Amino acid sequence: MTGLGPVAWPPAPIRTERLVLRESEARDRAAFIELFASPEVGTYIGGARSREELERAVPEVPGRRSGCFVIDLDGAMIGMVTLDRRDAERPGCVRPGAAKTAEAELGYLFLPKAWGQGYAAEACAAALGWFADVLPGEPVVLRTRTANDRAMRVAEKLGFTEVQRYEEYGAEQWLGVWSAADSAPARKGR
Repeated sequence: MTGLGPVAWPPAPIRTERLVLRESEARDRAAFIELFASPEVGTYIGGARSREELERAVPEVPGRRSGCFVIDLDGAMIGMVTLDRRDAERPGCVRPGAAKTAEAELGYLFLPKAWGQGYAAEACAAALGWFADVLPGEPVVLRTRTANDRAMRVAEKLGFTEVQRYEEYGAEQWLGVWSAADSAPARKGR
C-alpha cells in the first residue's frame, strides 16, 4: 500500500456523534497489540499474530502513517480505519486503467468488545466523508470475504456497490465501490 498522495496528514481529529478519528499515539500501543493478537479479529484477515511477536514488532507509536485513523471512544482506542492506495497488482479494479493508478481502499478493524454497536459504520462514514473532501470525485473500494457477514452489512450501510467477486486467499472475495456523488449515507457521518 502506498500513501494517499498530496494529502496533508494528519488532519484535525474528526468527531462523530460517539467517536473521534485521530492520529495514533503511544498510548494506543497496547490496543494495537490486542487488536492484531485477537483470534476473533484475525478470522477474516489471515489469523491472529502471537502477542510475543507483536510485543517485539509493534513500534512505540503504532499506525502513525498517512491514511491511518485510530478510532477513539471515551479516550480509548477501540479500532482503526485506514484509507490506502490499493496494490495495483491485486485482482479486481473499478475503473478502466485503475490497475496503473492504484485506487483508494477503505479498511477497518475493531476490537471484539466494540462489535455490534454500529461503530464501524459510523467511523468509516466519517473517514469516507473526510476523503471526499480532500480528494473530491475519487472513488473508494472496499474488499472483504463474502463469508464475513458483518463486513458485508457495513459495506451495504455505507453505500458500497458490488463490482465483482473473485477468489483470493482460498476464499471468495467481494469488491465494492463507493463515491461521494452516489452515497449520501456516508457523507452525513462527519
